[in-house]
Amino acid sequence: MVGKQGRVTGKIGPGLVGEVMVAVRGGVEAFYAHATLPDEEIPAGSVVVVVDYFPPRTVYVARALV
Repeated sequence: MVGKQGRVTGKIGPGLVGEVMVAVRGGVEAFYAHATLPDEEIPAGSVVVVVDYFPPRTVYVARALV
């Protein structure tokens, strides 16, 4: 999971649990997402990279450099 790119489908921000879609196991799955920087907001539609993964469905993400 770490290093995979995904797309934000639910806004990520301070005090919010967002959602990202990540391609895994031959499909695309939804994960609960938190920003790696505590005060960062990441709007829906943004491309992110997974920095940390906590099974079964939680990821910490950062904006991808595209």
